Amino acid sequence: MKLRALGKTGLEIAPLVFGGNVFGWTADEQRSFELLDAFVDAGFNAIDTADVYSRWVSGHTGGESEAIIGRWLKARPGRRQQVLLFTKVGADMGSGRTLGARWIEKAVEESLKRLATDAIDLYQSHWPDPETSHEETLRAYERLLKAGKVRAIGCSNFSADQLAASLAAAREHGLPTYQTLQPEYNLADRASYDGPLRDLALREGLGVITYYSLASGFLSGKYRSEADLKQSPRGGGVAKYLTPRGLRILGALDQVGARLDAKPAEVALAWLMQREGVTAPIASATTVEQLKSFAKAVALVLSGDDVRALDAASAP
Repeated sequence: MKLRALGKTGLEIAPLVFGGNVFGWTADEQRSFELLDAFVDAGFNAIDTADVYSRWVSGHTGGESEAIIGRWLKARPGRRQQVLLFTKVGADMGSGRTLGARWIEKAVEESLKRLATDAIDLYQSHWPDPETSHEETLRAYERLLKAGKVRAIGCSNFSADQLAASLAAAREHGLPTYQTLQPEYNLADRASYDGPLRDLALREGLGVITYYSLASGFLSGKYRSEADLKQSPRGGGVAKYLTPRGLRILGALDQVGARLDAKPAEVALAWLMQREGVTAPIASATTVEQLKSFAKAVALVLSGDDVRALDAASAP
């Protein structure tokens, strides 16, 4: 599988990243191991998680996803050399969101321990923290980079103004800059990334990995009416897409998919992979069959007419 440069990090990734939010939530440990094995065996190499996954589940405290990945690595000697580990810090682990230096230096040690590794390949600020200066956060990351505990840094959920301010602070103080961005972005949710944020990412040469790449499953095509929302625990988060625009997007996915003999989700992921300003979408799976669909999405080549049809249907 052809790899792509992840911005200026020096890391090279396959065109799709596994979203590890499902580990310990909708995929138990045994299933998670099967999924990780199949993912790497298919030629993919990047796994995205966060310290807060899956704190939202009753009885969980956070760290469950990282811990499963770590146990998988311990049980599979040699796998660590085949994968890149991306995780995040700064979400609410019980005392609010923070990117303060003391918290980052504590949290990274806990993530390293759970992941059973000596270094995190990409460490990301999960959410912006208006109470902490960019300088303080970036100085903490500078120490981690120098110590070899982190190989590259990135941010998630930053607006164009927040990202620009962090880059300016880094340059003013001679600190490392964020080299990647993780925005919410898909055919149904384009407004927050398309425009100033995407322009800035392109100008700075950032690696961009998108989350909610299938709009919580809506772009799979299995939710087309209110009755369909009961099919999955995620159904409640899909209702907002059941609009004339959402149905137009599904129609365009159906049309392109029919030409390419591909599922709507495969076409939606292919659109992201071919989109300028996107390095790779993040996508989750709970079955090996879904992983096979990822490989097919990578192999799809959308024509100019396909892209124009999808762009038109998804225009805000």
